[in-house]
Amino acid sequence: MAYECTIVADSVTSRGHRITTMVITLPRIMLAEFNTHRDFSRNSGSSRAIPVKTQMKALLNDTFVPTEFGTAIPRMNAGPKLEGDKHDQAVAVWNDAAKEQVLAALRLTTSPGYVKREWERWVEQRNDNFEEFVLDVIDRINDKEHHIHDLKSLLWATKGLTNRLLETFMWHTVIVTATEWDNFFNLRTDDNAQLEIRIIAGMMKEAYAASTPALLHEGEWHLPFIQEHELEWAKENPLDAVKAVTARCARVSYLTHDKKVIDLSADFRLADSLAASGHMSPFEHAATPIPDKEWNVRMKMASVAREAYMAQELEAHVVEQLVNRMEFSGNVRGFAQARRDQNNHSVFMPATV
Repeated sequence: MAYECTIVADSVTSRGHRITTMVITLPRIMLAEFNTHRDFSRNSGSSRAIPVKTQMKALLNDTFVPTEFGTAIPRMNAGPKLEGDKHDQAVAVWNDAAKEQVLAALRLTTSPGYVKREWERWVEQRNDNFEEFVLDVIDRINDKEHHIHDLKSLLWATKGLTNRLLETFMWHTVIVTATEWDNFFNLRTDDNAQLEIRIIAGMMKEAYAASTPALLHEGEWHLPFIQEHELEWAKENPLDAVKAVTARCARVSYLTHDKKVIDLSADFRLADSLAASGHMSPFEHAATPIPDKEWNVRMKMASVAREAYMAQELEAHVVEQLVNRMEFSGNVRGFAQARRDQNNHSVFMPATV
């Protein structure tokens, strides 16, 4: 899979506010660092949603292996990288660890006894190729008619736990939308940042600089994953288009966000289900410029804050924060996300019977 970065929507308002949606792939071990940036709206692949067999197969076909192994020194940064035979040894240890975790996941999905018995049979009848053996067991699991599904002794442990064993060695796909990028770029492309996040941050910064945003007028929408043949339909049916792209962003949990076949009825059903169950984050990627009337009210509120400063009622840093926040709706500047149009968009309230 490797590092990837693609801009799927880039828009700007007449006031100069820019919103950009990217699809990125980075090592799963960097997700925590990526998620510390609170100005980002994001959805990503879910270890609870993606089948274990899919994750094991992906890991065997494309294991994340660090580009380099720095040496241990005091504090957070790494020392000089390993080279030559030492680097090769580190890569071998890493790959061995990945195989051990795949084996553990396979045991939890089936059972330790099943894996031991089948591995011995495999070596006796075929070869000692571990990857081929795992892929063969995965094929058995994928085949709903295979007798493996009738074995009562198997564990079939939940993927929400089993997949966690694989995460260290996995690539991870994220859909991220934001108007504020400078802090992320400055921190994560700095030499003090860990290499694995520095690589993807550099790719994102380059893509952002090279992209030209499309001008949006009041009432128009920033719509990630809208297809070219849907553009006119989206202009005439903006609320339906918002539901469609929201569903497509949500499907990154299953890694099916880039489906080639468009099914609007399925998109609408998924969007309605997300709204009803309080899953609001996918609604943060579609956004529209803040209307002029609302913007004017916001600017009046900012003037009140400035007047409080002139009257020495508030300190300068407080006023600066208040004035700055007037430009934001949620975590984006100059835009209103589809999320704020949903019921229970702040606190989910289950329906009562």
